Amino acid sequence: MTNIQSAAVTAEAGGPLVPEGLPTEPQKAKPAWRSLNFGPRMWISLGIIGAVAALAFIGPLFYPYGPDQKVGSLYDSPSAEHILGTENFGYDVLAVLMASARNSLIIGLLAGTIAVLIGVAIGILAGYIGGWVEEALMGFTNIVLAIPSIVILILISISLQSTNVAFLKGVVGLALVIGITAWPWTARAVRAQASSVATREHIDVAKLSGARTPSIMVRDVLPYLASYAVMAWVLQLASAILAESTLSMLGLGPSGANSLGKQLFWALAFQAVATGAWWAFLPPTIVLTMISFGLLYLQSSLDEVFNPRLRRGKKKNLAKAAARREETARKLAEQNQRVEVTA
Repeated sequence: MTNIQSAAVTAEAGGPLVPEGLPTEPQKAKPAWRSLNFGPRMWISLGIIGAVAALAFIGPLFYPYGPDQKVGSLYDSPSAEHILGTENFGYDVLAVLMASARNSLIIGLLAGTIAVLIGVAIGILAGYIGGWVEEALMGFTNIVLAIPSIVILILISISLQSTNVAFLKGVVGLALVIGITAWPWTARAVRAQASSVATREHIDVAKLSGARTPSIMVRDVLPYLASYAVMAWVLQLASAILAESTLSMLGLGPSGANSLGKQLFWALAFQAVATGAWWAFLPPTIVLTMISFGLLYLQSSLDEVFNPRLRRGKKKNLAKAAARREETARKLAEQNQRVEVTA
């Protein structure tokens, strides 16, 4: 029996008519993580951030010198013993760089988390409740936005340097300063999103079921803003690290702790650029650039993951799917014609 006769018998029996050469078994579904569509930018950014994190947290475990161990004199050139030479105080530059990167990342994590928590809380509260609460919170947010953040950072940093509380002068204090001044733009963006979510049907269902306002905001509103909160958190990390570097280069960095900004501050203070001691200022500049670039690149790649309209290759995949459908329809039409001729 030929293929055409087999198809005719199948058609007379009321069975499905499948074109030749097409698979008859259903294809297996892709794993859940494949649907996230991680593109090359995601892996590149994660690789950059992972390399800096390994340098900051794992590198000191294998490096023989510490950041407070004097091993030479002013700006000794790089050698086999000291890969990046020594800095102005005679400390090993690579050892100081690893400690500085670690403290800068910790400051960024603390400050970014604080800023996102404050911004998301104020934004959801204003967007969901509305009314005079929204007007008051957004009015306060606009006032904070109107004041240059660098001025607030400098004033608060100076006041913390004169306090007797030890931890406020260090990494934690600087992270608090940056975090409590960086939340306004996050709050405004979250408020706009929360206002849109508050008008959806599932919110009305939650209200009719007797759920209280705090429960609705946490369980029914916040999940719809989670993707935006994650992207805002990544941007806050980059902004916090850059803000720390700015303050440290002005001499307002963490007291008794290394940071990338303080490395640049001491390099400029001891004329590293003028004397040609590139190993004192170029490594922290490169690490700072890698952190900022990696985080900003990660944010743009997360936008593709969370927003299906921006996913890489979506148009190409849709075009391929349309072409496959057209090819399947064409083969079905040709095989039906053959069956009719045979009959």
